[in-house]
Amino acid sequence: MNSHSFQTFFRRNSLRGHSLVQILIYINLGLFTLMVLHGTILGLQMQAILNPPTQLLVHWGAQFWPLVVQKNQWWRCLTYAYTHGGLMHIGFNMLVLYQIGPMIEEEIGWRRFFTLYTLCGLLATFAGYFWHPMVVVVGASGAIFGLIGFSVSYYHRMGGARAIQHRNFMFQWAVMAFVFGLVVGADNAAHLGGLLTGAAFGWMVPTSVRGQRGTEPLFKVLAWTCVVLTAISILAIPFSWA
Repeated sequence: MNSHSFQTFFRRNSLRGHSLVQILIYINLGLFTLMVLHGTILGLQMQAILNPPTQLLVHWGAQFWPLVVQKNQWWRCLTYAYTHGGLMHIGFNMLVLYQIGPMIEEEIGWRRFFTLYTLCGLLATFAGYFWHPMVVVVGASGAIFGLIGFSVSYYHRMGGARAIQHRNFMFQWAVMAFVFGLVVGADNAAHLGGLLTGAAFGWMVPTSVRGQRGTEPLFKVLAWTCVVLTAISILAIPFSWA
C-alpha cells in the first residue's frame, strides 16, 4: 500500500461521533492521567509520565500473575490492558487503536468489536502467563494485535479488492509492530496470543448479513458481559488499595 493509500485509509477511518473506539481511548487516557497525578503526588515528577516505576504500575492495575493466583486479583487480567508504562507506550498504542479501530467497529458493530477486544486482551495475558509469569505487564497492545489478527483473517474470507487491501494493510501493521516490539523489548508473547486469538475470531465470525443477524442475540449477551466485567475490574483497582 503506497503513501497515498495510507492517507486515504486514515481519512476514511477517522473517529466519527462517540464510537466505542473513542470511549476506549478516553478510558485509557483517563487511567493514565490518574496514575501520573498519583505519581506526581508521590514526588516522581517526570518519571511518572515518562517511565512509571513498577510499583506504581501494579498499584494502577498492571498484570502480575503472583497477585492474580495467590491473592485472587483476577481483575488484573483486564485492567492491565488499560494501564500503560509511560507517555510513548500509551501514545503508540492509542495511535494504532485510533487508526485501525474505527474501520473494524464500523464493519462488525460495537458488540462484536468489544467482545473481540476483551477476549483478545484476556487470552493475550494468559499467553504471557505461560511465557513469563513473574513479569509485570501493562498495555493494550495484546488486544490491539487481536484486532489486527482478526482483520487479516476476516477480510481474507470476505475477498474482493477492498477487503484484500484492508487485509494487506493490517498484515503490514502486524509485521511492523512485531519488529518494533523486538527492538524495544515489548511483550511479544501477549502480542502473539492476541494476534492468534483475533485471527481465530475473524475466521469464525459470519461475514454475510444473514449470518451476522443470526448471531446478534449471542453477541448482545457477550458484549454486555464484557462491559460489566470490564467496569467491575476497573472499579476494583481503588478497592484493592485498602
